[in-house]
Amino acid sequence: MGAKHKGVLNVEGQQIAVSNPDKVLWPELGITKLMYLQVLAGLAPYLLKHCADRYLTTIRYPNGIHGKSFYQKNAPEPTPDFVRIAHQGDIGYVVLDSLPTLIWLANLACLEFHASFDRIGRPLHPTEWVIDIDPSREEEPRIMEAAALVGALLESLGIPSIPKTSGATGVQIIVPVTGDMTFDELRGIGQFVGEYLARKHPRLFTIERLKKNRGELIYFDYLQHYGGKTIAAPYTPRARKGATVSTPLTWDEVRGGAQPGDFHLLNIGERLRRTGDLLQSVPPQNLRPILAFLKQPQPMR
Repeated sequence: MGAKHKGVLNVEGQQIAVSNPDKVLWPELGITKLMYLQVLAGLAPYLLKHCADRYLTTIRYPNGIHGKSFYQKNAPEPTPDFVRIAHQGDIGYVVLDSLPTLIWLANLACLEFHASFDRIGRPLHPTEWVIDIDPSREEEPRIMEAAALVGALLESLGIPSIPKTSGATGVQIIVPVTGDMTFDELRGIGQFVGEYLARKHPRLFTIERLKKNRGELIYFDYLQHYGGKTIAAPYTPRARKGATVSTPLTWDEVRGGAQPGDFHLLNIGERLRRTGDLLQSVPPQNLRPILAFLKQPQPMR
């Protein structure tokens, strides 16, 4: 089709123009824009759930994943009437709360969706605690071993959690919380867990912030979880050769050696029909007893 080929989709009563539906966005898998829109429509009930009340940052790839890209925080212009905007400072963020908004963004070649940790209207009290396990090298065969150790330690503290691939190289560990703690309080727990793991497994973990000083260790990032910062949203695609998708896992899958590249745009739909949203499998946790314990004076050794 010609470069200026366009079509129109009727999405929940909204007319959305689609430009260049045959444009290939992920060349290695032959995924065109139209295919992408179709898969996203199936992902929408899951992706929207975890973005609808967050400040959204997208990454746009107008010519596919191997072309130039740019981050977009402010809502693209012109903005359709059906798109809601949330203002924070001098930025007007798109509120990703509807299928028409998602399809409109996807037509603009938004291939990644990153959601803020803080919720719109609730900046101080997060509703989940997130630990980011970040490899220092592009290929890290130990990443699931590291994630399993984090999960086991949290379990020993009485804290159930859900692992999630970033869709890139890392894994995030997510604990839904009751929403009565601050980011700083959760950071305190994260620091304790990270320092303990770095001491117990010094050849695997580090809490060193500077990447140049980490060597080949896996970074236990408890600092990223903070107001104003973002995470690859659950179920967002990633602009990588394998068209990977950020995917929640079971702990059995982690211990069984699942890899971030296992879940992608061509198989995520079938997986979700089997598993549903695993992020709903753990109820909100009250972590105040953990924080109170950590604040107690520790006996001299």
